[in-house]
Amino acid sequence: MKKARKASVKRRAPREYDFKGGVRGKYAARYAKGSNVVVLSPDVARVFPDSASANRALRAFVELMDKLPEIMPR
Repeated sequence: MKKARKASVKRRAPREYDFKGGVRGKYAARYAKGSNVVVLSPDVARVFPDSASANRALRAFVELMDKLPEIMPR
């Protein structure tokens, strides 16, 4: 025998939110400090499975750019 389902209660969002006592920008500095996100294309992401491998490759590329300034000006 199947159990009877409880009637679901639909909850609506309030028409207004009360932001009294809120602090504007409370977490802005923390967010800005730790939110350096770079989205890789799927084909590139397959080559770099984690951030450490991507960072190694980028550091090597930057080092190469420093050695060959005539090819890749900054």
